Amino acid sequence: MRKTLRQLGVDTGYLLSMLFIALPSFIIGVVGTALGVGTAVIWIGVPIAAATLFAMRGMSAAGRAMLPAVLRRELPRPRYKRAPAEASGLRRFLTILTDGQSWLNVLWAVAVLPIAVAGFAIAVAWWAATLGALLYPGYMWIIELATSDGTDGLEYATRWLGWGDSYLARSVVAVTGGVIMALTLVPVLRGMALAQAFVGKGMLTSISGLHERIDQLEESRDAATSAEADALRRIERDIHDGPQQRLVGLGMELSRVKRQLATNPEAAQETLEAAIAQTRETIDELRSLSRGIAPPILTDRGLDAALAALAARSLVPVELETNLDGRYRASVESTVYFVTAECLTNIAKHSQATKATVAVEDWGDRLVLSVGDNGVGGAHVSKGHGLSGLADRVKAVEGQWTIDSPDGGPTVIVVEVPCT
Repeated sequence: MRKTLRQLGVDTGYLLSMLFIALPSFIIGVVGTALGVGTAVIWIGVPIAAATLFAMRGMSAAGRAMLPAVLRRELPRPRYKRAPAEASGLRRFLTILTDGQSWLNVLWAVAVLPIAVAGFAIAVAWWAATLGALLYPGYMWIIELATSDGTDGLEYATRWLGWGDSYLARSVVAVTGGVIMALTLVPVLRGMALAQAFVGKGMLTSISGLHERIDQLEESRDAATSAEADALRRIERDIHDGPQQRLVGLGMELSRVKRQLATNPEAAQETLEAAIAQTRETIDELRSLSRGIAPPILTDRGLDAALAALAARSLVPVELETNLDGRYRASVESTVYFVTAECLTNIAKHSQATKATVAVEDWGDRLVLSVGDNGVGGAHVSKGHGLSGLADRVKAVEGQWTIDSPDGGPTVIVVEVPCT
């Protein structure tokens, strides 16, 4: 109830105040633009149009001020076109003429005025009718005493209802009407406020919203590139330090076998057995590395089975809980898989934990992964630490993540990956 009343106050304030913003905005925008365009042939109209657009920036900022409160969400701030740093003062002044958002501000002033007038009138009329009807019994008797007629028209309604024309009957009818008006006050004013706010949102924030979306996509692309580059460097380093060195050693062992065959067959046999064992170790290491590229179990059997395999291989006991609905996009499954693998690896290396938990739930439009442990805490994502690649992986698929890891533990990491 308190939230509804607070929103009613916000909507009422918005409808009443917007008329005093929309009217001067309309006058400045229409008159200034018409004057500037009309006199542009003699060039004096160019600075007039530019000055009008600059003035409209301030008016549109006032029109945007209450939009977040009415729409109940934050809105992006406009991004106006800027001249190059080395541009002259005249060019800086006239750059506004090529800015699309500045012209949208003028269009907003034209479109919002009739809605603002209607919203102001409806807000005043509805509040006046509601309060006047509800307070009728408290003031009407004074008016009747001060006038010679003493009738207000409600007696026609009370007579039609068969209640007579007494003051009590008229008060009951008035208060009943006031209650009906009060019950419709919230939806009527809310609807008018939203209609007016959506016009402002569409014309005053749409381009800046597109700019923010472009920035997010660029960040995702950069994060994906960075994550891929880090993964390739890690694989290259692991191959160089592991299988490559083993294969070089295996070649040397086989060369020794070749030399020993003629002189010492028994020693050659021992060397050959050592080379075979080294081959098995190399194959195991290559299999381990391949899990960081494309785990077959994830491709063949899905995320449920892949996470179960991760939990089974973990050096720290893992409690796994999943609530998944079939298969998902490859990018979604691989992100959840590799983030889980990265978290479990970090737990095993740094947390000193005796237990870890992994939970994955399908929330319809996104998968929510939660990884926790009872270790020493203090986990963070700065370079050189075990979680340094997590942020890039999550950002690459436009996901979100949070980490709570106070010193002394426990640590909880929550990752949300869009899956629609």
